[in-house]
Amino acid sequence: MRMLMNNLDPDVAERPEDLVVYGGTGRAARSWEAYDAIVRTLKTLRDDETLLVQSGKPVGVFQTHAMAPRVLISNSMLVPKWADWDTFRELEAAGLTMYGQMTAGSWIYIGTQGILQGTYETLAECAHQRFGGTLQGTITLTGGLGGMGGAQPLAVTMNGGVALCIDVDPTRIERRIKTRYLDRETDDLDTALGWADEARSGGEAVSIGLLGNCAEVEPELLRRGWRPDIVTDQTSAHDPLGGYVPAGLAPDDAVALRGTDPEGYQHRAYASMAEHVAAMVGFLDAGAVVFDYGNNLRAGAELGGLPHDRAYAYPGFVPAFVRPLFCEGKGPFRWAALSGDPEDIAKTDRAVSELFPDDARLQRWIRLAEERVAYQGLPARICWLGYGERVRAGLRFNEMVASGELSAPIVIGRDHLDSGSVASPFRETEDMMDGSDAIADWPILNALINASAGAHWVSVHHGGGVGIGYSIHAGMVVVADGSDNARERLELVLTSDPGTGVIRHADAGYERALEVAAERGVRIPMREP
Repeated sequence: MRMLMNNLDPDVAERPEDLVVYGGTGRAARSWEAYDAIVRTLKTLRDDETLLVQSGKPVGVFQTHAMAPRVLISNSMLVPKWADWDTFRELEAAGLTMYGQMTAGSWIYIGTQGILQGTYETLAECAHQRFGGTLQGTITLTGGLGGMGGAQPLAVTMNGGVALCIDVDPTRIERRIKTRYLDRETDDLDTALGWADEARSGGEAVSIGLLGNCAEVEPELLRRGWRPDIVTDQTSAHDPLGGYVPAGLAPDDAVALRGTDPEGYQHRAYASMAEHVAAMVGFLDAGAVVFDYGNNLRAGAELGGLPHDRAYAYPGFVPAFVRPLFCEGKGPFRWAALSGDPEDIAKTDRAVSELFPDDARLQRWIRLAEERVAYQGLPARICWLGYGERVRAGLRFNEMVASGELSAPIVIGRDHLDSGSVASPFRETEDMMDGSDAIADWPILNALINASAGAHWVSVHHGGGVGIGYSIHAGMVVVADGSDNARERLELVLTSDPGTGVIRHADAGYERALEVAAERGVRIPMREP
């Protein structure tokens, strides 16, 4: 209940009055009536009962047992033949479903920090591969400063680089300035370029928010001959109607057109995506490192008329930078302090640093996060941990609660963007070694094993950050309350959950995943005598 409410904290959610947490349309509950019923039920739910939530609406409570999940959630799931935006919107308008994004409808969103560390890790690996280990002296050009994209400027500067971030909505830029994710803002292109070039020349780490539309600004930058070093994007292109704003429209005009001519709006959005991606490919041709950041922009550009080979001329971030981490079961481990006391997070930060003293990238992240990350809602933290590491952290947190070192329980979850919890052929499972990109058994198995292992709540979603028809993904949350029951749950869940990432990539033939399985005792029947 605390985490559901935290998702809708005004400092966390994009439009809490509409139950929208992030991503344009990602909701915490289907309606306020449903929200009230969820809260009412959670207040009276027994330790041997399980609440079922169907796309943001509580539909039943059944007696289970003390180790079963307290809540099971399914969001936006459609039979494959009908899994498209048009059908989804018809059903949503009829009050029968909602879009849960990833952590909006699973009640474990922790604000922009939730994606920040993944963005930091991606850019750190990019720096390692292409720029000698740092982004110092480079400019990253990107778009989108909403719930997900807002992490980009801080992730770039944490890696020592300059970020030029375009957004069409001035309120989003202002919000990032307020929370210190963004350093400067302007609506003048020449001013922004002057700041960026000066910072690049001086080796400064500076982030700049530029008011504008990517489909207009980026082609102009290409035409001028201005050259960034890295180009990516996190606009809400996954939702061509509710998220992406076409060229030539102000945000208020976009809202009006969505209501009066949704078909025409989407046509304009796809056409703008084509212009947007064509410019990104132009930067690629000129020598920039360009990658897709999982918002389905490339697919939208192709629908807008850009030829397939140009729309997909650059890779997604997972095959480019993240897959080696996934092979180790490494992914976004996040936690929140139910006490609301930042000191509890400071203590867990120290505990994580002590547990993994040899992980230099993690040590740098924890130090920078403490210095530069503003909390939104409940104090929280995230870091990327792998198979064997997550369980050590979870058990340590439980010990700290039990001893009184922490003043209240710690909620432990993760993004649905993880090593074994998602099938998304244009993002997490793009270009799998064995061609298994679209096999969706894996997220379902992940949810099933987490429920069996005793996660406190488990969710399965459709669509996530790439849109209806393009992904299936699963999430879990387990609570460290200092009890023996919590210790058992933590040990089982935080072993099996990242373990599905190891077996998923081992099954696809990745040598590193096979090594990790052998080294750390992950059983794979087909590899046993």
